[in-house]
Amino acid sequence: MWQYGFGIPDELFIRGNVPMTKQEIRVLSLSKMRLKNDSIVWDIGAGTGSISVEAAVHCKEGRVFAIEKNPEAVELLKENRNTFGLKNMEIVCGQAPDALLNLPCPDRIFIGGTGDFTEEILKTAAERLAPCGTIVANAIAIDTVCSLQGFFKVRCWDEDITLANISTSKQVKGKTMMLAHNPIYIFAARKPEDSKKAEEPLYE
Repeated sequence: MWQYGFGIPDELFIRGNVPMTKQEIRVLSLSKMRLKNDSIVWDIGAGTGSISVEAAVHCKEGRVFAIEKNPEAVELLKENRNTFGLKNMEIVCGQAPDALLNLPCPDRIFIGGTGDFTEEILKTAAERLAPCGTIVANAIAIDTVCSLQGFFKVRCWDEDITLANISTSKQVKGKTMMLAHNPIYIFAARKPEDSKKAEEPLYE
């Protein structure tokens, strides 16, 4: 098992052709989640499982549920779970939100992808999340950020948005070049302690 802090090098993951949350964005996203040693984590749209793996390493007394509908990605999740020897990481094969219904209520949720079910997934995630829990989502499109912001504003959740513009070095003909990655929005929302009151509609 990885013995250091957040930021497992990308090359240590088995990747295939499935998208993966890269190291630098992963570190920022995990820091926004404020994981505890015993957190129950949902990773929705887990892909290769880089977030699930790091969360499981950190939450040694907790449980991490990697939810993924793509069969190829599910196989990669299994391989990466085995590579890091994680017994507290469980793989759930299925489409959210239906795949979430029988899982234990989480206190931390990461959303890496929602497909065509963004609203439905957010509703289920918000309802099942423990009071004072945190949802973190990565987004490339401004439209997705607007959808997230609109959903949580009406529920009076605390929000935090970070736009990460990251470049990493690459050696080209003996010189160091900086290669830019796509800007990524890291959206974090914290559920109020009095969630019932906060989720009452603001209008009829």
